[in-house]
Amino acid sequence: MTATAPHPRVTKTGEDPHRARGPRLPVRVLPLAPAVVLLLLFLAGPIAYCVYIAFTDLQLTGQARESFVGFDNFTRAFGDEAFLNAVWLTLVFTVVSSLIGQNTLGLALAALMRRASKPVRTLTGGIVVTAWVLPEVVAGFLLYAFFRREGTLNAILDWLHLPAQNWLFTLPILAVSFANVWRGTAFSMLVYSAALNEIPEEITEAAEVDGAGGWRRMWHITLPMIRRSIGTNLMLNTLQTLSVFGLIWVMTRGGPGGRSQTLPLFMYEQAFQNSLIGYGTAVALLLLLVGSLFSLIYLRLLRTEV
Repeated sequence: MTATAPHPRVTKTGEDPHRARGPRLPVRVLPLAPAVVLLLLFLAGPIAYCVYIAFTDLQLTGQARESFVGFDNFTRAFGDEAFLNAVWLTLVFTVVSSLIGQNTLGLALAALMRRASKPVRTLTGGIVVTAWVLPEVVAGFLLYAFFRREGTLNAILDWLHLPAQNWLFTLPILAVSFANVWRGTAFSMLVYSAALNEIPEEITEAAEVDGAGGWRRMWHITLPMIRRSIGTNLMLNTLQTLSVFGLIWVMTRGGPGGRSQTLPLFMYEQAFQNSLIGYGTAVALLLLLVGSLFSLIYLRLLRTEV
């Protein structure tokens, strides 16, 4: 009686799982290879080089070779009053224009347009989205013309017999914050419009029948049900606002006296106007760190189920 070799275990399709599993991994990874190479070449590579530059004294002019200076650029930044002022103004600009302005106004517009007639929705949506799709430089010039001493805002105040002022000189950070709200509210409005349309009408109608007013329905039903959309919108808006450069540069160039100079403008001034590439890159990494901290906070909040 001869012994027979055990048959290999086969899958339902009749294939040996060990034999089938082997060649599948390279086959699955192969289509991703071009994307991975491009990411390493054009994303990871420049970031790694920027990290290296941030620890050197590289300059644009008058230097034959850069030298490694360790954490000197970062130490210099935290001892620089202009840098600390830029950090504070960046936080003010982000909170006022993104967390409060764009987020609140976008939600209000989305809620009002949900109950408005179709012509009103079309007109309002068209006006708001037009401001969003305008190039940043064009939007900056429009808002500069609105806030300047001889601009539209002062003409309106004059007509109402109210005192006018040079808004770009007296309140520059609030002027650029309002400009960013005007330009970026459309994104929040679109996000919240999509989120509100997903709320079942039966829930809202049941709360209305139970006697809940508009504010109570908004606070106890609408906001909890769109909480994940709120978190996503806040994260995207915050990251976009932290990197705003052209709008502020066109309107004030960070002035007067650095009173509207956020971190992107401070970084540009140090790197390209003062020719301190190493120092400017260190500031850019600190800005990247701030954005990463905001992202981690929002991502942690998004993990919570509604």
